[in-house]
Amino acid sequence: MEANLEIATLRVFLQVAELAHFSRAADELGLPKGRVSNIVRELEAQLGTRLFQRTTRRVSLTSDGELLAERARALLADVGEIEALFHQDRQLTGRLRVDMPARLAMARVVPVLPAFLAEHPGLQVELSCSDRRVDLVEEGFDCVLRVGAVHDPMLVARPLGRVSLMNAASPAYLAARGTPLSPEDLVTQGHELVHYSQTWADRRARFEWVDAAGREHGLALPARVGVNHTDAYEGAALAGLGIVQAPCVGLRAALADGRLVRVLPGYEPAPMPVHLVISQRRHTPRRVRVFMDWLAAQLAGYLDDDNPTPS
Repeated sequence: MEANLEIATLRVFLQVAELAHFSRAADELGLPKGRVSNIVRELEAQLGTRLFQRTTRRVSLTSDGELLAERARALLADVGEIEALFHQDRQLTGRLRVDMPARLAMARVVPVLPAFLAEHPGLQVELSCSDRRVDLVEEGFDCVLRVGAVHDPMLVARPLGRVSLMNAASPAYLAARGTPLSPEDLVTQGHELVHYSQTWADRRARFEWVDAAGREHGLALPARVGVNHTDAYEGAALAGLGIVQAPCVGLRAALADGRLVRVLPGYEPAPMPVHLVISQRRHTPRRVRVFMDWLAAQLAGYLDDDNPTPS
């Protein structure tokens, strides 16, 4: 027999899950503790599984409880969106789960996030910062800020702009190898790259550039160090481990104080597009649309900057 779950029951379950305590959940809900305990027991019986591990000291979700909590949060958020259709003046509520590169998050999003949350006190934000390509649907993200092309037909990509790339190395590295004036010098002077890749399956290190006619070129070069994170990428360049080809916006500080030097300015890769990505499979809740508009506004004027040094 199919389980017919009530919204009120799920609200009680989530309150216990969030507070990890039956008594505190009962106080928050204005219900007797015994009533809250009974609701959870009835829900476990209805689903035929244990949702909480209970000890005298703490309450924690089981693996099935974690699964239900994830789905219940999404369901209750959708219920809130349905109610909001008829109450447009009602404040936004629910959780936003977002992924974006750490550099963009720290430079443009986190510093102004308090103002966004103050404007929308009913929202909670889970901000994931990683260089890997997360699975938006499987991992339950509402939206993802992605640098690079988006090819998945099941995703809807909203273009925000682009980031320009530049070549850079440390002064000590260039003093040891020489400053290249052409791609040919990279070979004759014995230069190395720091290899950046989001997946270790890609082990080819190539120096890439676009010529004046828009043609793309690539030159295989040795790389004794490989990284999969932007902070490590810049750190390797600062340590003199090779040449990097990185976004201009991330290297401004190191260029300004001389820790890094721009090289081969006429031979740089094509700019990378930046998109806000959502799933085509799901209705986009109002809270997500509002956040995406806000995020686009925060990045306006920050992207599309071809000048890596401060004016």
